[in-house]
Amino acid sequence: MYVEPHFVFKWLHIVAFVYWLGGEWGVFQTSFNVLDTRLTLQERRRHMETAYRIDILARSGILLLFPIGFEMGATLGAHPYADLVGPVWLFYGCWLALTWSAFLRRETNLGLLLTRIDERIRYAVIPLLFGLSLWSLVGDGPFTAGWFAAKVLIYSLLLVIGLALRFVMRHWTTIFRELDRRGPGSAPELELRLSREGVLSRGLAYLYWIGILSVAFIGTVKPF
Repeated sequence: MYVEPHFVFKWLHIVAFVYWLGGEWGVFQTSFNVLDTRLTLQERRRHMETAYRIDILARSGILLLFPIGFEMGATLGAHPYADLVGPVWLFYGCWLALTWSAFLRRETNLGLLLTRIDERIRYAVIPLLFGLSLWSLVGDGPFTAGWFAAKVLIYSLLLVIGLALRFVMRHWTTIFRELDRRGPGSAPELELRLSREGVLSRGLAYLYWIGILSVAFIGTVKPF
């Protein structure tokens, strides 16, 4: 039996979307318990651990989406960079390994350092993808299919939101370490910061879901 590779990548693309969307919903729901001061600090830490374990699947999904989509785009003639498919896979594979390393060491100073490196990679990737996709939509850019350019444009904006949410989770890690040191009930200013960041991150999550669904719609329907 022969299976067309394009359909295998299409299946992987769907799976990555499922983990991305579902993972973000799981983190969103878990955050309510992380910020609930009626719970003990130990209980809140357990929920924080659950959030991290769910979030790593969402992070993996969002990273895998681009090389999979880039491969499919080359097959469909949506861009002229077929020769770069291999290097793109290598780059994102290394990036994914870094993300998992940061996750596995998340409670250590090394984990925080690796997380910062992960964030800095986004500082380069986001402007590159945003610029190429916008150029392709409004000018004579390299992406020959409008739907592909639109997907990449929204994807780059979602990376910005994801980066903001990464900041929040990294900050929560440092705050909980300080709460452990000072003891429960001894740092109301830290609890206030947690609460404010929780409100902000939930608002960003709604935009995140709208963007994810928009990317999936454009990629499936290809309206232009």
